[in-house]
Amino acid sequence: MSFLNNFSLEGKIALVTGAAYGIGFSIATGLAQAGATVVFNDINQELVDKGLAAYKEIGIEAHGYVCDVTNEDQVNAMIAQIEKEVGIIDVLVNNAGIIKRIPMIEMSAQDFRQVIDIDLNGPFIMSKAVIPSMIKKGHGKIINICSMMSELGRETVSAYAAAKGGLKMLTKNIASEYGEFNIQCNGIGPGYIATPQTAPLREPGVPFNDFIIAKTPAARWGTPEDLMGPAVFLASDASDFVNGHILYVDGGILAYIGKQPK
Repeated sequence: MSFLNNFSLEGKIALVTGAAYGIGFSIATGLAQAGATVVFNDINQELVDKGLAAYKEIGIEAHGYVCDVTNEDQVNAMIAQIEKEVGIIDVLVNNAGIIKRIPMIEMSAQDFRQVIDIDLNGPFIMSKAVIPSMIKKGHGKIINICSMMSELGRETVSAYAAAKGGLKMLTKNIASEYGEFNIQCNGIGPGYIATPQTAPLREPGVPFNDFIIAKTPAARWGTPEDLMGPAVFLASDASDFVNGHILYVDGGILAYIGKQPK
């Protein structure tokens, strides 16, 4: 048997939260191309229907469910339904999240709590829901979508940085607590990724675009496809001895202090 078979996800069921579009959609697509059966959720039926159509258009027969990841009752009901209709979840990717760009002293406590609730409590609730079946099965993979803001701060993203920093430590704690059951929990920290949401920032001559290009050793924005390989690796048997690790897919930006002014 070729070692490359360790990267195959044939026979695996992967649940990616918030994956009707965007980064989650790309990650789920990569998992499907590696052989996984893809399940995803989103916040309403309209998004789920759009996601199902988008997957079908590229030849993926996905399973979609409406669920709010911050609602524990909804999450538990969805997991039970997935286990009944599709099977036991082998891989959970906690991707659903939001960001609110507001200066901290102008941010309401309600907005702060909403970001924490979705970006940190959501992965906690989702992981808590799937771990018991993973323990019974004797194997499981949890991948938390962290951020460069898991490591550093920037203006206007206090809630997001707090949530993603917390998610990094939740990742390490799940790895510590459930590693003995052959469950691996790791994270992916995307850098600045080219998505429809970032399109206005990526126009030539836009100061932020120039800033990102200059600060990234790869000298470009990342693409959603750049996240596929890391996700497949962390979802596969090839990463069975990798646990509690955050894999930053950022073109080297976190490793770079910048060029010395001439």
